[in-house]
Amino acid sequence: MALALFDLDNTLLGGDSDHAWGDWLCERGILDGVTYKARNDAFYQDYLAGRLDIAEYLNFTLEILGRTEMSQLEAWHAQFMSECIEPIILAKGQALLDEHRQAGDTLVIITATNRFVTAPIAARLGVEHLLATECEMAGGRYTGRTTDVPCFREGKVTRLNRWLAEQGLSLEGASFYSDSMNDLPLLEQVSRPVAVDPDPKLNAEALKRGWPVISLR
Repeated sequence: MALALFDLDNTLLGGDSDHAWGDWLCERGILDGVTYKARNDAFYQDYLAGRLDIAEYLNFTLEILGRTEMSQLEAWHAQFMSECIEPIILAKGQALLDEHRQAGDTLVIITATNRFVTAPIAARLGVEHLLATECEMAGGRYTGRTTDVPCFREGKVTRLNRWLAEQGLSLEGASFYSDSMNDLPLLEQVSRPVAVDPDPKLNAEALKRGWPVISLR
């Protein structure tokens, strides 16, 4: 039995759940459809270019959680799952999860996207273990701030190493599937790094290093 680690956005999903959540809120008039969307799009381009300021982005994207009741957030998320996430769940991604599940591997989704957005998606995919950027809570509701180390770039390595220590597990024989050059720090740590529908920079890096390159699209 080994670890099978999976990035979520643009890996197991045919899109980015974090960006899609912002778009969904704008389309329904919950957030400003001009100014918020423009900033959301700009942050996404920064992410793709490998220059995202994660603290600034989290302050921006988590603000809506801090000023909304939990019941309303849960209702929105259920609708978001149905309208936006279900259509981009990749059948080949589900098959890959099943392949590792049948091999007895321990499945982990490790994502920079926050836990509010991603926990229901991980549950839908049948993956018990989720490492995600954490949303601070107080008094049974979100504060609109993050907490702990963001699960992004080198932060993924930090968060995973802590989790491994807590679980008494190791990276021996582990696989990690990702589309993004932002995940290079973790890809370098595992026995079997796999580039999945990779961005141009990761594709070039994978070819240079002889890593497998696959498509789940």
